[in-house]
Amino acid sequence: MENKNSHPKPDDRSDNVEKIQQTVENTLQNIDEAKETMARSPEDEKAAIRAKNKRREETIDRLRDEITDEYNHNQMDS
Repeated sequence: MENKNSHPKPDDRSDNVEKIQQTVENTLQNIDEAKETMARSPEDEKAAIRAKNKRREETIDRLRDEITDEYNHNQMDS
């Protein structure tokens, strides 16, 4: 049953930049840990690790773009 008096929560984007930045830092740490693991991995696993790190780096690029967008959005709201 739907409550007709309820309203959606307001869009609170005030801490998105910090959250996304933390995700970037965690992903960078994962890349470093994967490189350490790669040093003692068989060749077939190294290829998989390289591929995953490439995807992680692409994700970081997109997240950094998102940080810029969020920052600009927050500046417009100020």
